[in-house]
Amino acid sequence: MNVRTVAGLGEIHPGESLGTLLAQKADIAEDDVVCVASTIVSKAENRFVDLESITAGERARSIADRLATITDEPKDPRFAQVVLEEASELLTTAPFLLTRTHFGHVTVNAGIDRSNVPNHDLLLLPEDPMASASQLADALDAPVIITDTCGRPFRHGQRGVAIGWAGLPASRDWRGETDRNGHELEVTVESVVDELAATANLLSGEGDGGTPVVVIESFEFGEHGGSNELFRDPESDLVGQALNQWEYQP
Repeated sequence: MNVRTVAGLGEIHPGESLGTLLAQKADIAEDDVVCVASTIVSKAENRFVDLESITAGERARSIADRLATITDEPKDPRFAQVVLEEASELLTTAPFLLTRTHFGHVTVNAGIDRSNVPNHDLLLLPEDPMASASQLADALDAPVIITDTCGRPFRHGQRGVAIGWAGLPASRDWRGETDRNGHELEVTVESVVDELAATANLLSGEGDGGTPVVVIESFEFGEHGGSNELFRDPESDLVGQALNQWEYQP
């Protein structure tokens, strides 16, 4: 398996056909997986927001005031309003906004980006990353993973994760197979799309490198069962349920 970036993409503009552009630039072969940063998908889908167009509601103002008190820094209630609109659920409101997006991803501030957003204030995640991945996979005739970066519970630092995918299962399901000693595996489900997203992030990086698309060449899923479950639903998310009962005490 080899990994390479796709060069020469330039700035992506609203309405631009990302699938056509990548088909021209990516040089995709059979068994390749194309990992695309959510940032450029959002730009092509015109997911920009300017704060001057936002009116903060009472809840957003209350959240911003509390965060300002905790951090001793001013907080814009209009930003909190956008987070509320992009979230299906707030798991915590202090000391930061931990949210569940409408498509199930749990992340800080609903994944809203303030960096690499020319001429606008904010960039939202794609509205439906699975649909976006499917459209790109059809255009490229190859599996596609839409990636984002987020922090990890119990660990420092961020890593790449998948928020949308098409053309391959989300996970390898090892249940029913055996280990080297012949013991049957009962709980092992390997999140392949997250692992590939993290691999891509090693090359695409976090700054101004301008390489938001990574091709993973000759990836083999193997003779395993596949699962498309990735995001836990609120009913089975025990950590999320616990956070709903938790109150931050500065």
